[in-house]
Amino acid sequence: MLFGKNSDRPARESQPLRWLTRRRGGGRVKLAYVEIDDIPETIPHLGSSPYWCWGHEIGVNAEGVAVGNEALFTRDVAATAAADRAGREVSLGILGMELVRLGLERGRSAREAVSVMTELVERYGQYGAGTVSRDRPAAAYDNSYLIADATEVWVLETTGRRWVTKHVRDPFWALSNEPTLGDDWDSCSADLSEYASANGWADPAVRLDFASTFLDPAVPLQVSHLRLQRARQLLSDAATDDGVGFAEARGVLSDHYEGTFLDGPKFNPARPDFHTLCMHAHPSGFTWGNTAASMIAVLPTTARPSVWWAAATPCTSIYIPVALTGTPLPTALSTAGTQNGTGPHPEQAHADLSTAGSYWWSFQNLLEAVAGDADGSRYHERQPQVRARFDELQQQWLKQVDDLATGGTDRQWRQLTEHCVAEAQAAADELVREFGVY
Repeated sequence: MLFGKNSDRPARESQPLRWLTRRRGGGRVKLAYVEIDDIPETIPHLGSSPYWCWGHEIGVNAEGVAVGNEALFTRDVAATAAADRAGREVSLGILGMELVRLGLERGRSAREAVSVMTELVERYGQYGAGTVSRDRPAAAYDNSYLIADATEVWVLETTGRRWVTKHVRDPFWALSNEPTLGDDWDSCSADLSEYASANGWADPAVRLDFASTFLDPAVPLQVSHLRLQRARQLLSDAATDDGVGFAEARGVLSDHYEGTFLDGPKFNPARPDFHTLCMHAHPSGFTWGNTAASMIAVLPTTARPSVWWAAATPCTSIYIPVALTGTPLPTALSTAGTQNGTGPHPEQAHADLSTAGSYWWSFQNLLEAVAGDADGSRYHERQPQVRARFDELQQQWLKQVDDLATGGTDRQWRQLTEHCVAEAQAAADELVREFGVY
């Protein structure tokens, strides 16, 4: 099983990779907006996390469960945001990224993680700012999730305190910022249909279509649908009887519609006129951020799970190998910038700034150096130079990982990760010095 996700976030929001050890003792866990009961013992896991956030955008646990989320804009979140703007009291809840982490900490299989997450959604809801912002209504969203282990994949899509799930039996699935489940769901929260019909959104005599019922009609699908259909197309083209490999997964996550009618001599990925799978910020704000991190999780049935993780945009970055060995990560990987270790409340966090020693900031600085300026005027010249440097390293690392995949020890994996981090960061910093920054 391969599980891939790009984390698209506000530009320059750092996203370190963290290893979270087993937590014991129960008690209470303080999240951004709510406090919940802990469990006696959590599952260790890797998480790719915005610097301020308790939760993760993407993660994999030691049991081989991977979880990632996408923002959904539903009728429920629109109504709650409108009430919040009007000064009425609203119920605050769990952030989608926090729910990703809770699923990883408590789920020993994909199916168990789904059960954990649906119970928490029903109990606490999900309303709150999902980015660093004092404007909570503008930064709030519901969520869809992909949840996978070595043998199963589940889709979980939510609206407020309600949800639907589907056990995926297709050879691949993709999510973007719109619901993908219509009336083909397998299970739902007990009162979902009754709730929809009571609001006049659905006919109770017809099986409920989750997407058409709960999607906020005021939110256009231009951005999400282009990316969703492109991901589906690329996966369909790449899928063979042997599945999809690392190269194909990386191709999906790095895509800027190359080879399509949207590509062309005037299109510049660093100044895009539409959202691409590998996302870049446009100076006008039309595309509101960058891909902050990308992960390809490898979930085998027998060997240990591992990930390939890239900081910042995949097209200007390189995927480093990390196995779930239970040992600490290289410090640079888990280091943000000036706000390292702050959080978890998005309305109280301050903007993070670059500092020496942070792996993530080395690659954000490289992204900006490749662009050359706010208009991305040097991207077409400099991005191929980056790829020439990194692609050679990537091939070396792929071979080394193949050698370790079935019998590598914890020590060998740890040494490989440390070597790759040092080599990649040194190359990124050297390229920044060659290109200069703006």
